[in-house]
Amino acid sequence: MKKQVHSRDVRTAALKRLDERGVMIEDIAEVVYLMQAPYNVGLKMDACVESVYAVLEKREVQHAILVGTELDIMAEKRMMSEPLQSIVEMDEGLFGCDETLALGSVFGYGSIAVTTFGHLDKQKIGIIKRLDTKRGNGVHTFLDDLVASIAASASSRMAHRLRDEEEAERERQLNTQHNNKQAE
Repeated sequence: MKKQVHSRDVRTAALKRLDERGVMIEDIAEVVYLMQAPYNVGLKMDACVESVYAVLEKREVQHAILVGTELDIMAEKRMMSEPLQSIVEMDEGLFGCDETLALGSVFGYGSIAVTTFGHLDKQKIGIIKRLDTKRGNGVHTFLDDLVASIAASASSRMAHRLRDEEEAERERQLNTQHNNKQAE
């Protein structure tokens, strides 16, 4: 009987796989920064890094990283049967399974994440562009979309948190005004 894999081990494996494939958390955070800076004047890179790590805590994201990168590695080693080998190796435009895997984890972060993922998938910003299979630097058919998914989710998370902070600040100001009027 197989034992259940501890979530700590899954998280460690997913982070290790990103590192092995040349993706640093800071690379993803740079994409998040580019997506959120126009909407958040005081945005700091540390907040983007923290948001990426928070997204990477989700098991669904970890599982997607492990599955997608495993398929990329298999394609690099030419371990897939045809025609799948050629489709994945070439990152065939009509394939879509790579986007489908990545998109699954974006849904938990709302419509901002979904639309940001679509933008990043088309524009190939930062690390996503470097990973694009068509650039001839290994097979990253799944990984480029997974990184876009993580960046989109982290961006959406930050947008929602910013709104929560703004609303909390407005409430504090109203409470202070109310208390001051009662003290008069």
